[in-house]
Amino acid sequence: MSQIKVLAVDDDIINLKLLKSILLKLPNVAEVVEAKNGTDALSILNTQDDINLILLDIIMPVMGGIEMLKVVRADQKLKNIPVIVLTTDETKRTEALDCGANDFVMKPVRKEQVEEKINRLINI
Repeated sequence: MSQIKVLAVDDDIINLKLLKSILLKLPNVAEVVEAKNGTDALSILNTQDDINLILLDIIMPVMGGIEMLKVVRADQKLKNIPVIVLTTDETKRTEALDCGANDFVMKPVRKEQVEEKINRLINI
């Protein structure tokens, strides 16, 4: 089973820690890199070329998830990285998927839901 490196992007430190603890319990996740907003996440993506998956909160300061998603999808180097969007706002789902998100998870995040979506996207 291949191990993946996940970029978790959320401005809420508690959500970020919860997400990281859930991800690190999954057998296929080797490492979790954290970012507090889209701007931080993009600078990580531009310096670490081994990110396999992005978990992206939609509503964040500085640069929100939708805005970051558009930048990622427009970038030749980044556009093929699967992105799972996280939000409490069901109405953002269509917009996120239209902007190139691969999947969608409603908060609060549950381990089983995240694991199933990651496994489907990474095809393990």
